[in-house]
Amino acid sequence: MSRRSYWGWGLESDEPTEEQRIQAAERQSLRFGRTLEVPPRPDLDSVEMRAPRMRAPATLAHLLTDDKHERASHSYGKSFRDKLRAFRGQFPNPPDLVALPKSEDDVRAVLEWCDGQGYVAIPYGGGSSVVGGVEPPGASKGIVTLDLREMNQVMEVDPISRAARIQAGVLGPDLETQLRPHGFTLRHYPQSFEWSTLGGWIVTRSGGHYATNGTHIDDFVESVRMLTPRGPWESRRLPGSGAGPSPDRMILGSEGILGVVTEAWMRIQGRPVFRGSASVTFATWEAAALACKAVVQAKLWPANARILDPVEAGNSAGLDGTHAILILGFESADVPVGHLLQQAMDLAKEAGGTIDEASVRVVDNPVETTDAGRQGAVGEWRNSFIRGPYNGNMTMGLGMVGDTFETSITWDRWPDFDRNVRAAMTEALQRVCGGGTLSCRFTHVYPDGPAPYYTFSGLGKPGGEFEMWAQLKKAASDAVMANGGTITHHHAVGRDHRPWYDIQRPDVFAEALRAAKKAVDPNGVLNPGVLIDP
Repeated sequence: MSRRSYWGWGLESDEPTEEQRIQAAERQSLRFGRTLEVPPRPDLDSVEMRAPRMRAPATLAHLLTDDKHERASHSYGKSFRDKLRAFRGQFPNPPDLVALPKSEDDVRAVLEWCDGQGYVAIPYGGGSSVVGGVEPPGASKGIVTLDLREMNQVMEVDPISRAARIQAGVLGPDLETQLRPHGFTLRHYPQSFEWSTLGGWIVTRSGGHYATNGTHIDDFVESVRMLTPRGPWESRRLPGSGAGPSPDRMILGSEGILGVVTEAWMRIQGRPVFRGSASVTFATWEAAALACKAVVQAKLWPANARILDPVEAGNSAGLDGTHAILILGFESADVPVGHLLQQAMDLAKEAGGTIDEASVRVVDNPVETTDAGRQGAVGEWRNSFIRGPYNGNMTMGLGMVGDTFETSITWDRWPDFDRNVRAAMTEALQRVCGGGTLSCRFTHVYPDGPAPYYTFSGLGKPGGEFEMWAQLKKAASDAVMANGGTITHHHAVGRDHRPWYDIQRPDVFAEALRAAKKAVDPNGVLNPGVLIDP
């Protein structure tokens, strides 16, 4: 099997060919009106990397590796800046060793060694972080990254309660493959699904498949087991509890500063057999947002209720670039959903939408086969969404500067929020790049507000991409915070969002979190610098 790419998204076999890179450069040259040169392919053999600063003790040698590819792969996440640094062979501060535990005892042994020696320990998950969440900190005497990919099993399934005990290192596809023979699914599909883990989803409060109702991984957690330098932390398995602050809620969003999640009981569900989907077009972005609000406030709970602005709809759903689109999808393992889809379409039409009749698919007979969710503009957007991270491999190193940012805001503030954020980013793109593109979609919607997800890109100056990216990232984050949004809806805080997270969270909460970390990690070895200062 092909190895993971140390710089790009996916496997080495997913890295673009020379011909594909040339074609991508030609397309972007036409877009920007400037000839873009194709840089040499990355070559890890030619990269100089700091020698490991410590050696694994004999008792742990079978768990720790200083393999160059492993160290490079675990140096960064997958943000624009991460991938560009790796593409250019810039690894000034790689982990010294990578731990590959096969059991909870192995995790405990590695943690005890790091804690005793004062080495930084970084839980890695699948490495899909786009906020600097797994990047080694600068000041340390030694760094060990823990990758739980060998701990990847569904250990137990409770079909009566519809829950499963699952090891934290399992990747999304492997998790679903193991649940399928039991007739169940977790049904949590972040865009990083292929290359992110259950443990990573939990500690970053991942947002997944459902646009409404069960949106975050929080909604699927029944109980969690985590190892800390002071010992295990495990909650009682219950459907709900009012017994004080929740131990699980403390772990959710903790981003590896309190311990290493080793397993969790997760709420699962029957695999859907009833499905319905449709697309609705709107003359304006504003009308599409009103339709989306009407659907979600009616509490119909569609699995998919995403709007794309005209730019996004033109780029990823095959529209003409002048209309917004609402993509609707319903699914159930137990009951027909056609009437729910019809009610949602009626609400969308009342808000000024036009139904694409060719896009409507309803399967309320479980023996039928269907392409529901994969037809027309709905299917085109789905394919674009899945291929998005891979497409970024094609343009890496060409000089472009781009990224995404996501947030949430209440409906009453949404129109002003969107106008102000777009104005700030349009000005920043003009100032930094001489222009560029900006688009938006809703990834999740709640009765009290949407979660908008913005994408921006422009042409950078050779050698200046990192500085230009930093200016655009700051402009986006400043605009989000100034207009009342959250610095992150589902991408986590990491190191990149720390300045704005410090503004958003109460100071006394930071003191409480710092005290909690001190209690379970007294020597401060776990992912220092994330969420709170060391």
